[in-house]
Amino acid sequence: MRVAIITENFLPKLDGVTRTLARLLEHLNANGDQALLLGPECGMEEYAGAKVVGTAGVPLPFYPELKFNFFRPLFLRRLTEFQPDILHVVDPVVLGATGLGAARLLNIPIISSYHTNLAAYCEHFGFSLLTKPMWAYNRFIHNQCALTFCPSPSTAEMLEQQSFEHLRLWPRGVDLTLFDPQRRSEELRSSWLGGDQSTGATAAEGKQILLYVGRVSWEKNLRLLIQAYRQMDHSRCHLVIVGHGPAFDEVKQALSGVPVTMTGYMSGEALATAYASADLFAFPSYTETFGQVVLEAMASGLPVVGLHAEGVRDLVQQQHTGFLLKAGTLNEPQQIAGYREYLTRVVLDTELRMRMQQNALAEARTHTWYAAMECLMDGYREVIGQSQALLAA
Repeated sequence: MRVAIITENFLPKLDGVTRTLARLLEHLNANGDQALLLGPECGMEEYAGAKVVGTAGVPLPFYPELKFNFFRPLFLRRLTEFQPDILHVVDPVVLGATGLGAARLLNIPIISSYHTNLAAYCEHFGFSLLTKPMWAYNRFIHNQCALTFCPSPSTAEMLEQQSFEHLRLWPRGVDLTLFDPQRRSEELRSSWLGGDQSTGATAAEGKQILLYVGRVSWEKNLRLLIQAYRQMDHSRCHLVIVGHGPAFDEVKQALSGVPVTMTGYMSGEALATAYASADLFAFPSYTETFGQVVLEAMASGLPVVGLHAEGVRDLVQQQHTGFLLKAGTLNEPQQIAGYREYLTRVVLDTELRMRMQQNALAEARTHTWYAAMECLMDGYREVIGQSQALLAA
């Protein structure tokens, strides 16, 4: 099978989309399939056996880490030379939309995958007038594809409500050899608590570590976590934030005067050790389509305190693997109080926390990358078969 992929986002940027694409290319390579990736300039010419061709772009005004990427004439030449059996457009905006036209020209069957809720981002960043047009544009692009893959049942439900068609599930997996509770490091925990002046060293040893991993940006609803944490008993807990982003300095300032560790970006074994060395995962985002970091946290044995929102609610079972706050029906003070109460319950109730840790680990172990990728491969084969049947008719 020869698969061409056009994406608006790729490595070395680290997020759920880029990690999933890396896994996809590795899966294709392991199966003996050939791949070509066309996307933003990334400094690579090849990844996992796939040829990588980059282009320039202009940052999105409400999400600077994503860009309006431009379709180069070279892309059309590379597609013609590669002669793919199928084209996969990933979160098509500008580059992917142009790629649709190229695929039509070359008579290549097309599938798409939906990863990022850009319409919700428009609303969150103050561009609410663009929310409906963004939904309309996304719907128009995705509905031109034979299949649109989305990462979770709740996201599929949301897209159905927005009149997206031909939806299929492409779930995610987790690397259980990397994300493992056995990586817990008392040395790392001590380094996090070493600068905590709220208690003495002996008391600090009994503290529970609240961990957030992700982009440090306001669309992740970090204000809820900040305000809830500021009201907690800091003699019993310590917040660690792993990641970076445009709100990093503002978040650091908002948490001044309370015990917190902000590590910046982490990846690989360092990130896995950070997960395993915490006690619970605090993830207040409501703009996820899956929540890869939630699954990584659960595989590391962490209960999750999040929101009852798309993606996350498919992973976390209420009172079994964590707590999910139904924030949409609450005003701001109620949200803060409710989120603080859930965090506090997990911090203070050792028996509850340990039970949720075991349940979270057991649930995470049911999510493998191989099974996830085979869902997509089945879709590829189905669409290729349909295309070949039409040509033969």
